[in-house]
Amino acid sequence: MILTIETQEQYTRALAEIEVFLAKGSSNMTEVDLAELQRLSLLVERYEEEHYPMPVEPATLPEMIRLRMFQENLRQRDTAKMLGITETRLSEVLTGKRKVNMDLAKRLHEQLHIRAEYILKTA
Repeated sequence: MILTIETQEQYTRALAEIEVFLAKGSSNMTEVDLAELQRLSLLVERYEEEHYPMPVEPATLPEMIRLRMFQENLRQRDTAKMLGITETRLSEVLTGKRKVNMDLAKRLHEQLHIRAEYILKTA
């Protein structure tokens, strides 16, 4: 039984044990199996957070807008239309030639779901 995950070897063993449980399927697991799967998953999650951290969010607002466009599979034309601005204005914002005003900041928050705190910090 794995109690902690502190090494790559323990991590690999825990992943292998999780795979065994998943291969059984949840409908074929006992309550004990489900509890063990949850325990192992939490241990793996803690190890991954420490050793494989997710990338930090983009440093600039234009980078964040590009990330959201990528995530939503939006072209620049579609994004400009969604935000109620011209493609030229969006291009200027993305290249750093134009700053974001309050109206556009609200639209970025509402339409692209960029946190208001992030917009204020990076605008």
